[in-house]
Amino acid sequence: MASRGAYTSVAQTEDANVELTAHGKELENGTSFEAINGQSRSKSLDSIESPISHDEISADDYATLPRVADKLPWGAFLVAIVELCERFAYYGLSGPFQNYMSNKYHDPNGLPGALGLAQSGATALSNFFQFWCYVTPILGAVIADQYLGKYLTIKYFSIVYMVGILILFISSTPYSIEHGGAFPGLIAAMAIIGLGTGGIKSNVSPLIAEQVRSEKPFIKVVHGKRVIVDPEVTVQRIYMVFYMCINLGSVSAVLTTLLELHVGFWAAYFLPLIMFCVGFFVLVSGKKNYVLKPPQGGVIGNCFKALWIAMRNGFDLDQAKPSLQHAGKRHKISWDDKFVDELKTALVACKVFLFFPIYWVTFSQMMNNFISQAGQMELHGLPNDILPNIDPITIIILIPLFDRIIYPFLRTRLHLAFTPITRITLGFLTAAAAMSYAAHLQSRIYASPPCFASPSSCPAARLGPSSYAPNKIHVAWQTPAYVLIALSEILASITSLELAYAKAPQNMKSFIMSLCLLTSAGGSALGILVAPLARDPYLVWVYAGLAGAVGVAGCVFYWMFRGVDEAPRPVESAEEIEMEVRGSFGRGRDV
Repeated sequence: MASRGAYTSVAQTEDANVELTAHGKELENGTSFEAINGQSRSKSLDSIESPISHDEISADDYATLPRVADKLPWGAFLVAIVELCERFAYYGLSGPFQNYMSNKYHDPNGLPGALGLAQSGATALSNFFQFWCYVTPILGAVIADQYLGKYLTIKYFSIVYMVGILILFISSTPYSIEHGGAFPGLIAAMAIIGLGTGGIKSNVSPLIAEQVRSEKPFIKVVHGKRVIVDPEVTVQRIYMVFYMCINLGSVSAVLTTLLELHVGFWAAYFLPLIMFCVGFFVLVSGKKNYVLKPPQGGVIGNCFKALWIAMRNGFDLDQAKPSLQHAGKRHKISWDDKFVDELKTALVACKVFLFFPIYWVTFSQMMNNFISQAGQMELHGLPNDILPNIDPITIIILIPLFDRIIYPFLRTRLHLAFTPITRITLGFLTAAAAMSYAAHLQSRIYASPPCFASPSSCPAARLGPSSYAPNKIHVAWQTPAYVLIALSEILASITSLELAYAKAPQNMKSFIMSLCLLTSAGGSALGILVAPLARDPYLVWVYAGLAGAVGVAGCVFYWMFRGVDEAPRPVESAEEIEMEVRGSFGRGRDV
């Protein structure tokens, strides 16, 4: 799942609900664009503060004045609410998936179930669903940037999404399960929901950032002190609210797993359908509050064409430049040299994401193997698939803690630059700690009676004709693993998408965001390869292997990129970022 994935790092600043100084009293009418049926129209943006140019803010001001966020626009809150409803639906329906797929209908272990695919089969299918959900954003980015714009793409793909949830709801009724409709219904629902998710994922994150109307920093006064109101910090604050809404929505799995246990799967899938309809209503009714920009006119298609030319010329992207093409007259192209330089910049900046599939395969364990692990433990009346909700609850608690206490303390008291590369590295190492703990816990399960290395499947555990007792170890021992995963998500997952947004050229935001999401699909593909090993008595080795892999990946990642030692910023030239990354690959020091 990504991950609930994350969208940027927690803002390390305070809000600026303040008055303008004499330097910032000028106002100007701005222009925004709405893409409606492929056409654009402008509208006046009244009362927008005129930002001071970089030249009017002195070097001393940049060095000494704190950067703060501007007041958040109403449109950003509406988009965040839409995402809350979508994530409520996504995690509400995927939370019961592991039980729905792995356990039998009227399972002898007393756990809810429908398909009886066993742990390895359910884990493989779950990983495929996540893989599909993170491949389709490429399609959503192409449609939005080339044809419809972000708003209309989200709107139309939301309808597709609702159809998928409706199919899942119908096929999960007792009648459908008993008559063999559950499995084909699940496959159809996964395909359609994944398609709908892709159309939303790659566009909702850039859409909420586009609600920031100021493009340049300007100066305000906060309680008599001058501060720099920085649009980048405002974007960070918007994404903090956005990410909080994502995790509030993901807590829906608490409700759906309880409905699954006490009512049935049909009820667990009906609730996400209702909530998604609410989000769709908010999306459509709030249209007049959004700042909407028109599609970029074939940017994504041109990206793939340029990459194809580069592949045919020894992966040399310079060969796609018109200045070279016109000389040789080899290809008919519709872009300029600057476009190729921007594409080169974006692709080089995304090299840091090559390590993330290893992280995502460890992250995804909490949505499949951790649930099955809980089923081997004493639940004391709890559903075994309610435990993953510890992760979003932990994140909801930790985000304000990081925002208001930890980051300011590191920055102002210890004078430490907690850079993105450092955060991502620590996120990888924290994920390794989570997998190490899971391996230790699995070894304790195998060391516990009555079934030891064969939980809930030995004669000593039989309670009746069709029920078995779990091994004698309390399910609460899973809590530290979820807390560690949540901490790693704040450090690695959120920061990765901060880099994707900050480094991407302005006309490639959706495209680069979709590439970043694609790393989660890579993690799901790795998870499919690991799934056949996810069975007793080999689970200790599975968790230990994942711990070693993500730990080594984190160390290698830091060694390769530790020279890129600065906060994310928009990259102006391909040469600049090329020098940064070459330095991190080659010398491994500051450049």
